[in-house]
Amino acid sequence: MASLRIEDLWKSYGAVQVLKGVSLSVGEGDVVAVIGRSGSGKSTMLRCINGLEQFQKGRIEVAGHMLDGSHSGLRELRKEVGMVFQSYNLFPHLNVAENIKLAPRVVKGVGKAECDEIVVQVLARVGLSDKAYAYPDELSGGQQQRVAIARSLAMQPKVMLFDEVTSALDPELTGEVLLTIAELAKAGMTMVLVTHEMGFARRVATHTVFMNEGKIWEEGPSEELFANPRTPELANFIAPDLK
Repeated sequence: MASLRIEDLWKSYGAVQVLKGVSLSVGEGDVVAVIGRSGSGKSTMLRCINGLEQFQKGRIEVAGHMLDGSHSGLRELRKEVGMVFQSYNLFPHLNVAENIKLAPRVVKGVGKAECDEIVVQVLARVGLSDKAYAYPDELSGGQQQRVAIARSLAMQPKVMLFDEVTSALDPELTGEVLLTIAELAKAGMTMVLVTHEMGFARRVATHTVFMNEGKIWEEGPSEELFANPRTPELANFIAPDLK
């Protein structure tokens, strides 16, 4: 069963065509890594999936919600589709627990006792049980990113989207965030990750998509795709990581 289906997606900014007929299917429990050079359309595709960008043509169905390029139904969609960005976007005046409780309380109307239980559960999942009452500026970048992941998990999403979540972090902090995502993968969370971490894509993603010039250039099981690239564009892109 597909948790996400994209059919013939086209997106432009004025005269600049960014996505050119993208089609993709993601099954329940799949972990899909999206790789490619800057400007290839990776992040734009992710933002279309979550309704952050309108598109001109095509169809997206995610977690049972249909997107047609308009803004209708986005509130219901975002209850079930979580997204984590490169910047953590935590509210600096709220502590970790308050940051996590905000969306379940406001969007879903979850009560105080249940919110408190959700905080305990999601912080345990990201390895930050002792940071509930810390403020964002008291945390490292890696910890802040893990709180951002916990905040998305608090909404109990069916699909999680990650947009270059480690690109602002140093290698040590990158490792702790990727470990958290790997644990979510083991637990069966359906995920789509735009990433430059080739080793992580190869090891953890069930499926890898290589985007080039606004199109899906190659896709397939991760190990197979990295071991046997079929096009020179992918071979050249991953070559530095294979040395």
